[in-house]
Amino acid sequence: MGRAFEYRKASKLKRWGAMSRIFPKLGKEITLAAKQGGGDPETNPRLRAAIQNAKGQNMPKTNIENAIKRATDKDTKDYAEVVYEGYGPHGVAIIIETATDNPTRTVANVRSALVRSGGSLGTSGCLSFIFERKGVFQLKAEGLDIEELELELIDHGLDEISEVEDELYVYTSFLDFHRMSKYLQEKGMEVTSAQLQRIPSSYSELTDEQAEDLDKLVDKLEDDEDVQAVYTNIG
Repeated sequence: MGRAFEYRKASKLKRWGAMSRIFPKLGKEITLAAKQGGGDPETNPRLRAAIQNAKGQNMPKTNIENAIKRATDKDTKDYAEVVYEGYGPHGVAIIIETATDNPTRTVANVRSALVRSGGSLGTSGCLSFIFERKGVFQLKAEGLDIEELELELIDHGLDEISEVEDELYVYTSFLDFHRMSKYLQEKGMEVTSAQLQRIPSSYSELTDEQAEDLDKLVDKLEDDEDVQAVYTNIG
């Protein structure tokens, strides 16, 4: 894990820089969270994290409020959360998280993108040995002592902590995600992102030319309105 993941995350956010791409995905996550656990972020950890992430990307307050309201709107489409696993160009392992009102359309689009890139769609669970779901929190490092914070957070599920430039990355297991989220909120720490990510247990390397092939695929997938997140095992 560590720095390689953080730099990839920064690259992903750069690709997502256009508001026209990221805001609809953030809004859909907020709506899904509110539908699943109610519209009060105090009692809905998933919604609280979704709002936190939206604020971290400067999503306007009205957009956030409207996304929550859509959860109780009878005209709002029902979305199924479906995860696809497979291989991209040059044998790269890839997981695609989607939220869709038409799984038939979505799987056709995902399969087409993978095949056109030289990859293939796999069966559910085929990459479970490569990726592990972990909680990843991004904090502003300014004013924080990383060694003291590490000792403090161990009792709340900390697996690992690392610093890249002016950001701290705090990792927990999947099961400790909500416990850590609640503690950081209670401590009043400035969390700019709180997400469940799929972290590879090991990484593969590509040449610059091969990496361009992969980037084209990832961009195509992330442009799909049904796709919420894309993960690969490239270092």
